[in-house]
Amino acid sequence: MTATEQELRTQPACWRAALDLLPRVSGQLPGPGERVLAVGCGTSWFIAAAYADLREAAGHGWTDAATATEVSSVRDYDRIVAISRSGTTSEIIDLLAAHRDTPSVLITAVGEGPAAAHAGAEIVLDFADETSIVQTRFATTALALLRGSLGEDLAPAIADAEAALAQEPAPHWIEAEQLTFLGTGWSKHLADEAALKLRESSQSWTESYYAMEYRHGPIAIAQPGRLTVSFGTAPAGLQEQTEATGATFLAPGIDPLAQLAAVHLAAVRRAEARGLDPDRPRSLTRAVHLEPAP
Repeated sequence: MTATEQELRTQPACWRAALDLLPRVSGQLPGPGERVLAVGCGTSWFIAAAYADLREAAGHGWTDAATATEVSSVRDYDRIVAISRSGTTSEIIDLLAAHRDTPSVLITAVGEGPAAAHAGAEIVLDFADETSIVQTRFATTALALLRGSLGEDLAPAIADAEAALAQEPAPHWIEAEQLTFLGTGWSKHLADEAALKLRESSQSWTESYYAMEYRHGPIAIAQPGRLTVSFGTAPAGLQEQTEATGATFLAPGIDPLAQLAAVHLAAVRRAEARGLDPDRPRSLTRAVHLEPAP
């Protein structure tokens, strides 16, 4: 078993650990009514965006999300939530350093890293740290913590993840020529992350869209031998329209976070079937460190 698979299988346990930690760190997270910016890069950006949508939908206040290099220069915030697995991501360090006057919290797997020096507070999920290059359990654990901070009951999500990870991916996950992931609201960002996981791990052709937008052009890619996967409830009629193209349509109906964990396992199996090593994805490193401009 690869290190990536060993780690991704611990996700339900990590989510429980995050919820156990929450009472001790909740004071460092945004309170109701605060204007919040959630930031990350790569996978962490998708997690930040999912949190932003969930926080606003829960009525906790205006919440923007951005990748760290694309933050608006004309908006002010009461608090910044930055997510970085390594705590060494160059863009996160630069952002926090440039916004020292704004209260901030860094969610990371490695404490006291370079980014922490510029953050007002630090939440360390060291039990969810990973040796794998491709992120799995840290990202989902960070979102479990943030969902818990919004008052969500994650027991159903944990149960869904345990059940999903107990099953081997169906053959269509391995054999599909192309995969498209769909979502609505916060689950769209998990669809983005699912597509990224397949690209990183197995060099697969994947795409992701808002579910209602799929019919406005992207459905043209659907055909026999290709797979379309819905995170959350699919809009009425979308499954029938997709299947009319000959493509396979999946809507598991489980918590989207648990569904993402199942995609992690499918990505590993697809990589292995292609003769690739999930622990050594092409052209990737554990963290991105950009050299300062001369």
